[in-house]
Amino acid sequence: MRYDISPVILAAARRADEKIEPVLKELAATSTANHLKVLRAFQAEQVSEHHFCGTTGYGLGDYGRDCLDRVFARVFNCEAALVRSQIVSGTHAIALCLYGVLRPGDELVSAIGAPYDTLEELIGIRGEAPGSLRQMGIGYRQVDLTPDGEPDYRAIEAAIGPKTRMVSIQRSRGYAWRPSLDISTLGKIISTVKRIKPEAICFVDNCYGELVEREEPTDVGADLVAGSLIKNLGGGIAPMGGYVAGKAELVRLAAGRLTAPGIGGEVGATLGLNRLLFQGLYLSPVIVREALQGAVFAAALFEELGFEVSPDYAAKRTDLIQAIKLNSAAGMIAFCQGLQQGSAIDSHVAPEPSGMPGYGDEVIMAGGTFIQGATSELSADGPLREPFAVYLQGGLSFHYVRIGVLLAAQKMFEQGFIAL
Repeated sequence: MRYDISPVILAAARRADEKIEPVLKELAATSTANHLKVLRAFQAEQVSEHHFCGTTGYGLGDYGRDCLDRVFARVFNCEAALVRSQIVSGTHAIALCLYGVLRPGDELVSAIGAPYDTLEELIGIRGEAPGSLRQMGIGYRQVDLTPDGEPDYRAIEAAIGPKTRMVSIQRSRGYAWRPSLDISTLGKIISTVKRIKPEAICFVDNCYGELVEREEPTDVGADLVAGSLIKNLGGGIAPMGGYVAGKAELVRLAAGRLTAPGIGGEVGATLGLNRLLFQGLYLSPVIVREALQGAVFAAALFEELGFEVSPDYAAKRTDLIQAIKLNSAAGMIAFCQGLQQGSAIDSHVAPEPSGMPGYGDEVIMAGGTFIQGATSELSADGPLREPFAVYLQGGLSFHYVRIGVLLAAQKMFEQGFIAL
């Protein structure tokens, strides 16, 4: 490669390449299965060119929008889905589910400890943001994970009470140094909840997890899931949007929160975006595989360079996120600035820590993306707090990820954070 990479880093990269070959073969097998699933969903709904036409105004009678909902529902093997460009983020999609379903006097239980940072103000466990669940009279409790990062099933059973309406499960690690939850583990949590209280709604924050495994949370009993289209299922093409999927009545409640009760998902102009959302979903198994290959390489490389990573390169993958513990705020900044140099967009920019809406700590973020904030492309970020880890995600191409990760390692090497 033409970048000036130290022979020390390149030697570690060669060792990493040799180690990951068998892992990449398994990723290819899963990707093939998910290609077939997505293709069958398109064919079953007879997707045609006329579904790409957009609507304006209210968006009444948008056949493409309604068809896309059904295609998503087939991919998730569930009753219904709501796929909308008007959903601005994964947090927004989650909020539709929480506010749409929960009512004053209900209780929300988090089965995996503290939620992702941007949900803390929404729930009301940090700050005084107006309109939080707490301000609306909705109770909250959380069940911490065991010391080794596993769900505490007995504590989950004990936490479910008469007012428990919903149990929330976050699939990815977020900004926590813990394992992400695979589909098998999600199924065990859901079975535990349903055994204690069958009517409790099991909701899964599915961000970063779609099409990483061969099944989705709805295949193992989740009542409702939500995520963003500028992550996995947008395929690097969707310019915005999010989705909700699951039981039809619950999706209807979420749709009523997006627009208004009684209107729900019957409106929402698509303005010519339908083709991009269909095509993004169609390409998503490819993009997920490319991103996973990049994550596996990053794990192997930084293991070779002496850093703690999670998951390790050979571990089973359930989401796109690769955590790398860099041991200091300065190390995080160096990594992100190096990765930024490998971006096609804004490669000349040097990321610096900053406060961001919804986050309690300063956050460093790298990501020169064609779509603002699209973690389906290539990005790394993390809050400047213990354990001083960066969370790498995305990658439209394994080779682009590889270049970016090598440049991140080179920047750290130049600044003295890597000594071999």
